[in-house]
Amino acid sequence: MRIFLTRWTVRFVRREGVDAPGLVEAVMRAERGLVDADLGGGLIKMRVARQGQGRSGGFRTMLAFRSGERAVFLYAFAKNERDNIEPDELQSLKDLARAWLRADEIQLEAALRGGQLEEIDHG
Repeated sequence: MRIFLTRWTVRFVRREGVDAPGLVEAVMRAERGLVDADLGGGLIKMRVARQGQGRSGGFRTMLAFRSGERAVFLYAFAKNERDNIEPDELQSLKDLARAWLRADEIQLEAALRGGQLEEIDHG
């Protein structure tokens, strides 16, 4: 299972101090079928804990997800900053999820080299 962050989510997790193990843990929960919300089109919502706290008051992340293959963190927000995403944002995220899930290895490697994606090394 490969785990990626978009350029935007890289900046978000650095600014908010979200650690890689917390992101990996969210993907592993999804792999076990413990998805917080299936939004359709390969897009899921997963909670990620703040460091030293639980998931309920932490962050909400939107991921392009294909079990056993890849997860791409597309967007994240703090629960205390907003309740949810708007319908137009949801459609844009679904479109983006489809694109990243359709990407082949050559496209993924080009995105990594070009800085559009960053991969989380989780052993």
